[in-house]
Amino acid sequence: MDTAKLQATAKQLRREIIKMITAAGSGHPGGSLSAADILTVLYFDKMNIKPEQPDWPGRDYFVLSKGHAAPALYGTLALRGYFPVEELAGLRKLHTRLQGHPVSTKVPGVDVSTGSLGQGVSVACGLAKGLKIDKLPNRVYTVLGDGECQEGQVWEALMFAAHYQLDNLCVIIDHNRLQIDGQVADVMNVEPLDKKLDAFGFNVLLINGHDMEAIGRALDSAAACKGRPTAIIANTVKGKGVSFMENQAGWHGTAPKAAEAEQALQELS
Repeated sequence: MDTAKLQATAKQLRREIIKMITAAGSGHPGGSLSAADILTVLYFDKMNIKPEQPDWPGRDYFVLSKGHAAPALYGTLALRGYFPVEELAGLRKLHTRLQGHPVSTKVPGVDVSTGSLGQGVSVACGLAKGLKIDKLPNRVYTVLGDGECQEGQVWEALMFAAHYQLDNLCVIIDHNRLQIDGQVADVMNVEPLDKKLDAFGFNVLLINGHDMEAIGRALDSAAACKGRPTAIIANTVKGKGVSFMENQAGWHGTAPKAAEAEQALQELS
């Protein structure tokens, strides 16, 4: 792992997130910025993928269950070489591939269309189970929000994953503690996530979701764990990297104005 290079890539990803959401005039910067480091380590260090061959059968699969963080995924895919970075300017515009939530039939590298919260992790479980049935070595990664864990479907899926011992599945929770209506703990408390996931039969890992080396170690530990799925609870900061967005629920789904974007990009330079 080249930590410095990954950090530089994550910073560039955050810049692309700000630029594309500002150009679109709408989008979700807070949760996109909080997930940037996780996606960077996955796509630039750990996942077995071929950007020049997005549908390669031997690839690892990724499901962005928190589909509103599509700018983070689009930026990652573009920087990794799935499509031109210049195309990011088309976010949320008519007649472009980059819609507000990921669309698998349009965007190279998007394995699953997501957006309805709670469903992505279910699809990830189905993918992992199918790979097990076919005795294939591919791994499945999914990122979901902590607010998303308020959805009952999430827990049905997690129960399924543990029951079928899906050790090829890694669930990563972007634990930034905020959602559109405020603090997750105030809207509908989901804690203690670690104890609940442990009780459901998961190998549970708690990490700093902005520490590249910690993310890498956790993903390695997940790959080495046999007989049960892994859940990584990644403690993150909503709006990470932009001072006026950090830990502010109001930036969940608000696009920055031109002056705000300029300040954000200066901070990320």
